[in-house]
Amino acid sequence: MKRPLVLFLCILLSGSLGHADEPEGFREDARSIEKLINEHYAYLDRFSDGRMPLSAKLRAEAEQVSDKRSLLRFAERALLTLADHHAITGSSFPDSWALVPSYSDLWIEKRGPDFRVEAVRRNSPAERAGIKAGDRLTAIEGMPIARAVEAFWAELGMASTEERAGFAARVLAAGKRDRPRNLSIQHGRGKPQRMVLPNLYTVTANHPLVSASTSGTDLLIKINDSLGNDETIRAFDAAMEQARPEQRVIIDLSETPGGGNTVVARAIMGWFVTKPTAYQVHNLPEEERRTGIPRQWVEQVLPRKGKHHPGPLLIRVGRWTGSMGEGLAIGFAAIGADVVGEPMAGLPGAIYDYNLTHSGLLLKLPTERLMTVDGKPRERFMPRAPIDAPSR
Repeated sequence: MKRPLVLFLCILLSGSLGHADEPEGFREDARSIEKLINEHYAYLDRFSDGRMPLSAKLRAEAEQVSDKRSLLRFAERALLTLADHHAITGSSFPDSWALVPSYSDLWIEKRGPDFRVEAVRRNSPAERAGIKAGDRLTAIEGMPIARAVEAFWAELGMASTEERAGFAARVLAAGKRDRPRNLSIQHGRGKPQRMVLPNLYTVTANHPLVSASTSGTDLLIKINDSLGNDETIRAFDAAMEQARPEQRVIIDLSETPGGGNTVVARAIMGWFVTKPTAYQVHNLPEEERRTGIPRQWVEQVLPRKGKHHPGPLLIRVGRWTGSMGEGLAIGFAAIGADVVGEPMAGLPGAIYDYNLTHSGLLLKLPTERLMTVDGKPRERFMPRAPIDAPSR
């Protein structure tokens, strides 16, 4: 996991948002966000009227925007209304909410009246504190979690729903980037324990792009949140050179929450195909909205000259397999690999970048729908359980 310091990670606001000479330019950008999302966001069908659920409170806030700081704050709050961990701004404040799943270590879901810990990130502050899957998150900063979730949405002028509740609980558990987290956790029927955990933006852990080791008779290759780095191709190739032709290769994608690109993904998968092979389907709703003509296409992975492994292959995934990691998982499933583990992050779609006209502020929105080759949405793909390979 990459854990740079908050002030290094957060894009500095001075000069980072471009130029808008007058307050009205910033306000126009704030007003434009709703239209931008309604034109380009791929998942408007999640909302009852097929449009971004921007509240009256937030529309009023847009009219108060006057500079780059107030624009960024508004944009962050507006994107929260999507309840989509994949929709984010390109800039941030030191006290912005931590990104989930990249800077989270607890996966929370609402189950009936409870907020359950469904997964705990390995080697994280939460794991070291003894939090386990099955525990309950009962409070944030001393406030009962149900009330904290309601307050989260009320602050945006919105009501909580089942889907929004889980989203808010994960964001609240990840916390603000510049401060520790104060959580209350209940194990079984015991008394809730109050825990103060560091924010993951302040935790530094240096890992190689790719690590390789033997596990029994298997070659275990772990991708360490590096699917967006082209140097990962060289590192993966070096790891694969260790594989014997008949040896099972286990590729661990359980620590790939931070996105990536298809160049790296196709380079990795290219080791395991002998002919062009479909691995995912793309669909572009915004083009159909604009033209009335639907657009959909299949992407293939191609073999790489001089690089092929004929032996068995196992792929390991989990809640911190996100975005391009999820794309790799469905791609490997398409080419015949066994994909095992917990459900993945379920981040919808492929991200496109959009700069607002006057300020240049960057928004990142899921604009393409991504699906398995048999048409299942990527975010609904389920690995096989349980894991039948050793973790170390």
